[in-house]
Amino acid sequence: MDTIKDIRFRFFVKGEKIAQIAKTLNLDWKTVQKYVDMNDFNESSSRPASEQRFCPKPDPYKPTIDKWLVEDKQAPRKQRHTAMRVYNRLKKEFPGFNCSYRTVASYYAVKHKELFSGAKDGFIPLEHSPGEAQVDFGSADFYENGKRVSGKYLEVSFPYSNKGYLQLFHGENMECLPEGLDAIFRHIGAVPNEIWFDNTKTIVTKVIRGGGRETTERFDRFREHYRFHAVFMNPGEGHEKGNVENKVGYQRRNFLVPIPHFVSLSDYNRQLFDLCEEDAGRDHYRYNETIEERFAEDLKHCHPLPEIEFDLSGKTSITTNNWGKFCLNKGLHEYSASPKHANTVVNLKLTSSLVIVMDDNYREIIRHRRLYGDTKQQSMEWLPYLKQLSIRPRALKYSGIYDMMPAEMKRFLQNCSNTETGKVLRVLAELTDRTGFDSALNTVNQALFYGASDADSLKNLYRRIYAEVPELPPMPLGSEIPNVGQMTTNLISYDVFLKKGDVLNAGK
Repeated sequence: MDTIKDIRFRFFVKGEKIAQIAKTLNLDWKTVQKYVDMNDFNESSSRPASEQRFCPKPDPYKPTIDKWLVEDKQAPRKQRHTAMRVYNRLKKEFPGFNCSYRTVASYYAVKHKELFSGAKDGFIPLEHSPGEAQVDFGSADFYENGKRVSGKYLEVSFPYSNKGYLQLFHGENMECLPEGLDAIFRHIGAVPNEIWFDNTKTIVTKVIRGGGRETTERFDRFREHYRFHAVFMNPGEGHEKGNVENKVGYQRRNFLVPIPHFVSLSDYNRQLFDLCEEDAGRDHYRYNETIEERFAEDLKHCHPLPEIEFDLSGKTSITTNNWGKFCLNKGLHEYSASPKHANTVVNLKLTSSLVIVMDDNYREIIRHRRLYGDTKQQSMEWLPYLKQLSIRPRALKYSGIYDMMPAEMKRFLQNCSNTETGKVLRVLAELTDRTGFDSALNTVNQALFYGASDADSLKNLYRRIYAEVPELPPMPLGSEIPNVGQMTTNLISYDVFLKKGDVLNAGK
């Protein structure tokens, strides 16, 4: 990705020609043309991300190449290694060397630039240009479905016009950043040519002496797919992007006070876009124009959205434990998969709000709401466990799953016969699939209250609690129908009648 980034930066930002780039980087012009025209940077699903390394073939020779280039720093400029000289020395000094010149030249170009380039990626211009954006995260609390959340919001500001947009999330990670940026790009219908970032660990893996940055492959793919130039601030110098720093505080005070209450986070994020558009109608603090009028110039210097949709989710794999569970976020957050997939590798699809668990054929097993925070938490989805146990009910009490069950459910199952246990587990799985595990557990509590211990009782109690048959309202009576009062029953008459019957029978 480093070579691709260099090619596209030279073409789209510096305006260099294809032939000039090919000559400078010692590449075939067709290769340069390929990466200039490339518009899909989605990660290939055929290979895990951990295996997609830059120039992996010359790995055994990279320490030697690095050593030669470091030694070159003490040599006169005209007596330093060229890519061709490196290639010829490797062929001569390493029997069995089988890398092509193109492979060696690709690695040489990146390493040589790292060691000898004095250019810095981040610099502060005196004036902000149209089409430039700045990015930062802010902190804010909100109530979602009555639950208070200490969340984060992504802020994107345009210093030239002073317009800004924000999107709320439950936290800050590599899924929140591209999802927020993509939502804002799609809302404005364009992509800024240049975006300034902090050196957040979410995207920056190493700050290189001289101003360079090593970034994650996912961020590299996202950046190249949307074709913007990323500028990183000097470490500890957040004031270099003061516009977005100010916008973080301004929009928190104006849009997130008092603490917002809502049911759906996605719906509220759409409302935030409306608030941002309304706010842009005010006058610019420096010019005799509104923010929206100046933003029109920002949009003229942005470029169109990519035609191919980018997969914003994260992909990884993980091994489950004896109970079919796994942990994320340094072991703090535990999620369930399935007892069927205990001690196996499962595939994960990560979004800002979901953790989707898939088998080795990428078929979905279960999905969880993503956990956030620095405390130990767990998300347990019981449906796969109940389904598996209903097939082998005799193994219930000998499995670790039984110990994980709520106390009420264990009490109910203790009262069930061996033949009834399987039926009960199937019913519990059915109820969980229908309206969630909490509704199944509530039905069990009602069954314990009435002393019931069979599957049919569970079904009947569930229907009573959750009203599968709607209660009909009273039938309205027309004015032509007389109002008949409540009839009373006199049981004494029946007693007399029955006694007469006894007398007659006695006579026979």
